[in-house]
Amino acid sequence: MKDMEIFPSPRQHGRLKKPTWIIILVSLVSLFLVCTYVYPPYSSSACYVFSSNGCKALQSWLPPLPAIELTDEEIASRVVIRDILNMAFNTSTSPKVAFLFLTPGALPFEKLWDKFFQGNEGRFSTYVHASKGKPVHLSRYFLNREIRSDKEIWGKISMVDAERRLLANALKDPDNQHFVLLSDSFEDPGPHGNGRYSKHMLPEVAKKYFRKGAQWFTMKRQHAVIIMADSLYYTKFRDYCQPGMDGLNCYSDEHYLPTFFYMFDPAGISNWSVTHVDWSEMKWHPKSYRAQEVTFELIRNITV
Repeated sequence: MKDMEIFPSPRQHGRLKKPTWIIILVSLVSLFLVCTYVYPPYSSSACYVFSSNGCKALQSWLPPLPAIELTDEEIASRVVIRDILNMAFNTSTSPKVAFLFLTPGALPFEKLWDKFFQGNEGRFSTYVHASKGKPVHLSRYFLNREIRSDKEIWGKISMVDAERRLLANALKDPDNQHFVLLSDSFEDPGPHGNGRYSKHMLPEVAKKYFRKGAQWFTMKRQHAVIIMADSLYYTKFRDYCQPGMDGLNCYSDEHYLPTFFYMFDPAGISNWSVTHVDWSEMKWHPKSYRAQEVTFELIRNITV
């Protein structure tokens, strides 16, 4: 009788494979949990890939974030900013709004501003930063209102320097309680810009705080004083938020103030721009309005 080879039946083969797959599955889950604990997903975007409930449960199980040790400069800056925010500012008996005009030369809408200011004398003040020479004014509200100005380079820190120069001059008048930055023309930033962050800003400016917004602003006196007091965070944006740096196009006038106030007074800012812009055409630049398009109905819809 010949020797016979006995092969396992399909049922027996399946019984051998099932425990193997269970062991592999348990091993993978265990490996995932160990890696999650050792390298926890502190980024909220990574965490919420799974589910919001699962993310909360995972965060409660993870070890706490290590305490960040602040530098001496950070401690000093935070103390000053905290005290200014908690300080009770003297209320002026004749409060005014300071209009800060950032322009290369003459203001093309000066006649319109003249009509806007008429009848409100004593309730506002004007300051003009003319970077390309002293303009000839048509309105009495702008006569001799130029401050010492310097050249501005688009996208560079010189734009922020001009803003700070305007604020500093306006703060000299204790009656100025609110400050509005304006220009002869403007173009609000588009929806892109989150990828402009540079790791060179660490440790003072973490990526989670990095924000983008329009250059134009309206702010209270308290916030204006904080800007004047800051040097640490201004220096970070001056040195590491520049066009073409590390292959990124970072513009400090769009990032410095939104990031700074989001870090130190997020409840004291609004997620709104002081200007209107229409990006609905999905082009490189927002919609331009021609004279025939500027109607009372358009203005009413914008201001609603």
